[in-house]
Amino acid sequence: MVTMNESPDPVTLLQTLIRFDTTNPPGNEGPCIGYIRDLLVHAGIATTLLGIDPNRPNLIARLPGRGEAPPILMYGHVDVVTAAAQRWTHPPFEGLVKDGFIWGRGALDMKSGIAMMLTAMLRATAEGFRPPGDVILAVVSDEEAGSDTGARYLVENHASQFDGVRYAIGEFGGFTFHIGNRVFYPIMVAEKQGCWMKATLRGPGGHGSLPVRGGAMAKLGQVLTRLDRKQLPVHVTEAGSMMVTALAEGLGGAQGALLKLVLQPAATDLVLRLLGERARLFYPLLHNTVSPTMVSGSDKINVIPDQVEIGLDGRLLPGQHPEDLLRELRAVLGDEMTFEILQYDPVEAEPDLGLFDTLADILREADPGGIPIPYLLSGITDGRFFSRIGIQTYGFTPMQLPRDFKFTDTVHAADERIPLEAVDFGARAIYELLRRLPSHP
Repeated sequence: MVTMNESPDPVTLLQTLIRFDTTNPPGNEGPCIGYIRDLLVHAGIATTLLGIDPNRPNLIARLPGRGEAPPILMYGHVDVVTAAAQRWTHPPFEGLVKDGFIWGRGALDMKSGIAMMLTAMLRATAEGFRPPGDVILAVVSDEEAGSDTGARYLVENHASQFDGVRYAIGEFGGFTFHIGNRVFYPIMVAEKQGCWMKATLRGPGGHGSLPVRGGAMAKLGQVLTRLDRKQLPVHVTEAGSMMVTALAEGLGGAQGALLKLVLQPAATDLVLRLLGERARLFYPLLHNTVSPTMVSGSDKINVIPDQVEIGLDGRLLPGQHPEDLLRELRAVLGDEMTFEILQYDPVEAEPDLGLFDTLADILREADPGGIPIPYLLSGITDGRFFSRIGIQTYGFTPMQLPRDFKFTDTVHAADERIPLEAVDFGARAIYELLRRLPSHP
């Protein structure tokens, strides 16, 4: 246990968190959150457990400040995606330290972030430091499966826990990103919106021994081919423009000039082709996207289905709405299919950069050669729920990563891991944030 006179080791803390198997489903986050609660209570920090399911609680802890600044929220989730059917070098729930890394499911997403935040809060308590404003820590369940028992539940049922909060830190951002000889630190200020859909195709069905032409299965092939080959229209958003402009200015020269051209809609797709593999990063920041992920037709091999359903993972840029995406899809796919919106979680605020300079200064001082930039995340986080109650989330779980370490390719993958130094780096950066909480309206 961490006592009032001890400052925790974030590496050891992360190892312990990884050893709780919180694979979602089913989650079973209770024991892990119980362990975190015991640490906080033992250190004298007040905590509250809130939730629908006692096996899947959410923890709220508050460190009182000096009353000179509004409260700040730090939040993250302890549930993880499955490690099944993946070939791991080391067991995914062992928390092994080897070759300079901590290995295990959740090492990046996002038990390391929880370890950083916890370490900063416990260190402040151990040192008797009172930050300018209250620090609220929310450790939540169920982020990996929609957040119904996690952040969504808290915002819809216990929003008063976050009264006065304008800014929050969560996932993802603050990790090193290398282009050429430049080192960038993207800090997430905005994220795309999830829009899950079901598309239905219809056509003649019948017995498998009597082939049909132009049936639902044939139409399925045409739809998948068009989605693979066609591009949806370009949209330049405020957040996307800020990110690309900052990257281009950091790169300078011909590279920077070329990159800036992606913000000209008439040239965007051509420039993306010229960027080659790098285009994977920028394409979803300038387009609404749709990925076909699920197909269902006949449940018998000798029956030609008269209906085929496709699961579509849609992601909308800030300011876009489901009807915008449906209009773009019909322009590419035609009118032979019907669409149903299964789930849409809007992000309800424009980026507020009021805390960005503070976060950027912390990273510049920690790494004078690094260039902090605003970051539009192509994925979604629990920030979409906190935006509903007026809270701006910054992705800020800082990590110094080796040049050859591919962060986005390691999250959710086999052999998820994080360098030991990266965990310490992030814990120090977040503690520095607590020291620098600015007064803001």
